[in-house]
Amino acid sequence: MFDFAIIIESLPEFARGTLLSLELMALSLLAGFVVALPLAVARSSSILWLSRSVGMYTYLFRGTPMLIQLLLIYYGLSQFQWMQDGWESGNPVLLLFREPFFCAWLAFALNTTAYTTEIFAGVFKNTPVGEIEAGRAMGMTHFTLLRRIVIPAGLGRAIPTYSNEVILMLQGSAIASAVTLVDLTGAARYVYSRHFAPFEAFITAGIIYMLLTFCLVGIFRMAENHWLGHLRPRTSPDKQR
Repeated sequence: MFDFAIIIESLPEFARGTLLSLELMALSLLAGFVVALPLAVARSSSILWLSRSVGMYTYLFRGTPMLIQLLLIYYGLSQFQWMQDGWESGNPVLLLFREPFFCAWLAFALNTTAYTTEIFAGVFKNTPVGEIEAGRAMGMTHFTLLRRIVIPAGLGRAIPTYSNEVILMLQGSAIASAVTLVDLTGAARYVYSRHFAPFEAFITAGIIYMLLTFCLVGIFRMAENHWLGHLRPRTSPDKQR
């Protein structure tokens, strides 16, 4: 029988795990968004070496599982002597790599930066030629074109695709428990180990992930209606009748 008493008793653990998952996701997406903007401009650049250099980074992080990246950062770096020496000397930067939260954030941020860079670069490259020519006709420099036309219009067109990346980031954050963090999945594992109730633990976590996903879908749908509503085909008055 499905024991609802276990779920009610474990709500504080699930709440703390949910907050940690959301915090990790938000900080990773924020860092990824900020770093991806200049990288996307470089990726869509006509300068071959610059575009390919960014492409190598995105290919590396999009071509390997995020779990492997997380384990390499948290467990792998500790095998190097220079890292161990830095810990012993109290290096404040290297000491961050002993913290599971920082390692999880770094792995998630690097991963989402790679995907976000390709998303933004794609929409920047597909900016309508007419908009570019109109800007040049008004005497805009390349930097002004980027700032006034390419980036603002491209970010609006990227909303549908970027929403998928945000949702995948939320669900991908479930691997944070692999480095001892008690996120939402980690909370479910804790409830399971304490009560030996796998259905109650993991179904509850799954429902919370699903509710969070629906909330994100709703938020991005409102964003699309606000910034992309003018691109939808208008219905004639005769059809409305």
